[in-house]
Amino acid sequence: MFMNKLKTFIFLVALSGLLLMFGGFLGGYNGIKIALIVSLLINFVTYFFSDKIVLAIYGAQELDETYYGWIYSIVNELTEKMNIPMPKLWLIDSNMANAFATGRNPSHASVALTSGIINILDKNELRGVIAHELSHIKNRDILIATIAATVATAISYMASMLRYAAFWGSFGGNNKKNGNPIALIIMSIIMPIAAIIMQLAISRSREYLADETGAIHSQDPLALASALEKLHSRAQHTATNEHSSAKESTASLFIVNPFSGKNIINIFSTHPPVDERIKKLQKIYEKMHNIN
Repeated sequence: MFMNKLKTFIFLVALSGLLLMFGGFLGGYNGIKIALIVSLLINFVTYFFSDKIVLAIYGAQELDETYYGWIYSIVNELTEKMNIPMPKLWLIDSNMANAFATGRNPSHASVALTSGIINILDKNELRGVIAHELSHIKNRDILIATIAATVATAISYMASMLRYAAFWGSFGGNNKKNGNPIALIIMSIIMPIAAIIMQLAISRSREYLADETGAIHSQDPLALASALEKLHSRAQHTATNEHSSAKESTASLFIVNPFSGKNIINIFSTHPPVDERIKKLQKIYEKMHNIN
């Protein structure tokens, strides 16, 4: 658990450093200030309104407590163990089997389940998935993901400014200092890619952490492992019309990538490989039960 937190910290620092370096390169001290202002503005909007936006995108409806009382019981049990408030529960009417957590902090959190995931998982497996999603809330992963996405967005925005300035040969009188336009254009392409890679690395690290936290609090890592295996298999073999409701821009929110198999290189994936996640969960189980 410590290593995943450390990796997240290192990547966030590196991402922030990249933003400041880019800002300084683009406009010196003023460029750094612009970079920070842009980042803070995007961060503010995303932090306060992203949950409402993503729930609206998927047409989520509040989960009926009368019909799904057993799910409310699972969530209530786990939130007490994790010492976090009860989140709002939502249902997405979709054959896509998946789930996600959203909200700016534990007091303003939501967990959304698709009808597909409720249909294919047994009670223990769904409990493992819910424990994973509640772990995202407990670990404040939504906030961390928002910060990472905001910084990466700011870098992309500034890269566009840099390409525009290089193309037109106008750098506010700093042409000599900043070098030739071709080098600047290359840098404006490479730096956003580096930012995205670091952002995705943070996302993968937090998935591992949520798996571990959820497994420990549920005391049933193999149930989550079984659920991941089912969900991954379903995502790979789901018909196009069944997962068409998923949006690429929100793929990182889900417990498994709805577009599994489409990422050729792991560094460009929002999620760790499912087989690696399952192996880690099996090791947690062995440690829990002192199995050598």
